Amino acid sequence: MTWEIILSAIALLLVFEGIVPFVSPRSCKRMMRVMSNIGDRPLRIMGLIAMLLGAGLMVFVHIGIL
Repeated sequence: MTWEIILSAIALLLVFEGIVPFVSPRSCKRMMRVMSNIGDRPLRIMGLIAMLLGAGLMVFVHIGIL
């Protein structure tokens, strides 16, 4: 059962990741150009924030707050 949840989460992530390039490829290319000009430290901080928000949301959903 755990593998089903993990694979479902990865599948959902891939669906969400594919929305922007599918709907607006030009915007996706522009966003990639902008991100390539951002330094490593700010990108790491943005990644950390995204991970913490995702983990926090997962905890809230798991314990039934949301």
